[in-house]
Amino acid sequence: MSKATFYEHFANKEQCMLALFDLATEVVQDAMASAARSAPEGDARARMRAATRAFLGTLSDHPDLAQTLLIEIIGAGPGAGRRRDQTMQAFADVLDAENAAASARGLINRFRSPHDAFTIVGAVTELISRQVRLGEPADAMDLAPVIDRLIAGLLAQGSP
Repeated sequence: MSKATFYEHFANKEQCMLALFDLATEVVQDAMASAARSAPEGDARARMRAATRAFLGTLSDHPDLAQTLLIEIIGAGPGAGRRRDQTMQAFADVLDAENAAASARGLINRFRSPHDAFTIVGAVTELISRQVRLGEPADAMDLAPVIDRLIAGLLAQGSP
């Protein structure tokens, strides 16, 4: 694309990065929501595992989206940093709300605080970011059991 065409669509590079980030976020959110909905409704842990695997699988299947969502956004400017923070909080809010609903139905322990949900989002983000940057482990799906243990540990510490 020519420079003139680029600037017809975006005010600056940060605006372009935000558009790419928003697209990547939407693709990941849709995959996670679809996977969670396809898991048994009465099995909160299965729904979380399905969403986790959808997250890892989507980023593995779309390395350019993973690069934008996890790596490039960090240095894209102050507006991009704020958007990343808002997006991570939104993921944590959804996780916390899902946990609250499942707990209210007696399916799972309630997280002790909303910070538990953010801890999961932050840890998972850093794990997969490292995998994208360094290729360790070679297969992102190898991180699924680590994430499962993190969630199980926080749930075990929660309130029934």
